[in-house]
Amino acid sequence: MASIFSKIIAGDIPCYKIAENDHFFAFLDIAPQREGHVLVVPKTEVDKIFDVDDQLLSEWLVFAKPIAKGIELAFPCDRCGISVIGLEVPHAHMHLVPIDSAGDLNFTRAKLKLTPEQMKDAQEKILKQL
Repeated sequence: MASIFSKIIAGDIPCYKIAENDHFFAFLDIAPQREGHVLVVPKTEVDKIFDVDDQLLSEWLVFAKPIAKGIELAFPCDRCGISVIGLEVPHAHMHLVPIDSAGDLNFTRAKLKLTPEQMKDAQEKILKQL
């Protein structure tokens, strides 16, 4: 059965897309740690990040780099943090989150509940920086 991320990539579930190429897809997390929280996933469905092919794994960071820079420019933060947890969805994914402290990457904290308008605004802010 396809993961929720595969369904998003296929267009079966709507998302706030940030970027896409032949191998990767980036979109806003609908339950973000902070406004501007982006998920970056390979289009190939692989459960664990370290099971991703070596070449694809290295290309993943290169794909994510301009998105992280865009997040830093779009939202007031000290930097864009990266986290790979992989427990929520059986499809390897990285989180790019605007952070001011390590606590901003604490995934046990309550998530934000943003309106569709806030999500669209966050998407536009990042896209403007890419």
